[in-house]
Amino acid sequence: MDGRVKAHIKIGIEVDVITKIGEPTGKLTRGIVAEILTSIPFHPQGVKVRLEDGQVGRIKKIIQTNFLVE
Repeated sequence: MDGRVKAHIKIGIEVDVITKIGEPTGKLTRGIVAEILTSIPFHPQGVKVRLEDGQVGRIKKIIQTNFLVE
């Protein structure tokens, strides 16, 4: 699954995101998607999401999903 495709992202999946603070270092933050913020179907830098802890970032890797995505 691709973190740049909005259809692949569902509330509740575990992802690694890069936040604005992490951009210079490339540090990824792991969390659970609470809200999908990107409105377009595809974003080349990753779909922007809000994690359950309130942090906002672009998805770089999908870790685990409990949903079947077609």
